[in-house]
Amino acid sequence: MNKLIISLLIFSAGCQNKNIKFLGELSKSLDEVSGAETTLNSDYIWMLNDGGNSPKLYGVSAKGNIKEEIKIDAKNHDWEDLTSDEEGNLYIGDFGNNDSKRKNLAILKVKKTALNDKGKVDIDRISFSYPNQEKFPPKNKNLYFDCEAFFYHNNNFYLFTKSRVKNDFGKTSLYKVPAKKGKHVAELLGTFNTCSDMDCWITSADISNNGKSIVLLSPKSVWVFTDFKGDDFFNGTSKEIPLDGRVSQKESICFKDNNTLYITDEKAHGSDGNLYEFSLN
Repeated sequence: MNKLIISLLIFSAGCQNKNIKFLGELSKSLDEVSGAETTLNSDYIWMLNDGGNSPKLYGVSAKGNIKEEIKIDAKNHDWEDLTSDEEGNLYIGDFGNNDSKRKNLAILKVKKTALNDKGKVDIDRISFSYPNQEKFPPKNKNLYFDCEAFFYHNNNFYLFTKSRVKNDFGKTSLYKVPAKKGKHVAELLGTFNTCSDMDCWITSADISNNGKSIVLLSPKSVWVFTDFKGDDFFNGTSKEIPLDGRVSQKESICFKDNNTLYITDEKAHGSDGNLYEFSLN
């Protein structure tokens, strides 16, 4: 029995949500995919791997096949998410921070013109720090400065942290960082709690093209926020949508259109490593 059939059987056995659809198994080169994004002027879903992997962006088809590879002239310290702006530029979130001890947190801008470049691509670096972190690393009770999720909106980035505090894993803090080259101190906007266990970790985020919905991804659910005003995202309406009956290491989410999402999970224990489509309707 080949790997694709095994993946389909495992997915079908665990799936309880009819809104989620299996699209394809990702290439071995994307075994640790941690970010995905659609962008203007490209038919691809752009993806990246997390820390320890090659500093590359991958243009992927809607069936999960790699069609393009772009090498970035920057180290993959811990790339964790991907977003884009209204002009089609891509931004890499190099802010994975498991131990909350990094002082080189950054967002890397990849200009849209570089997406057709066959050589090593230069980036602009947007550096930032957290306003409420004093120690590197802090005590275990203050390990709130890991981040795997962000998106671009109205000339700013919005980052959602991943808590590594025991019994408080579902807490995420929302920070705002200007989308311009330089060094910035992030602005804390608010916090939100999903639940207390590790299946509630926030691992990716995106905002719809019409700006009316944001989504946060955890290993087991999609959280949808609507009816917010400005960038006060947590004070609108929130809804949790369970993805399926089997938790996997889901690491990236992005909007295909205003009502449809792409979701990926990392390969683990011989399964997963897939691309899915999810309908919010």
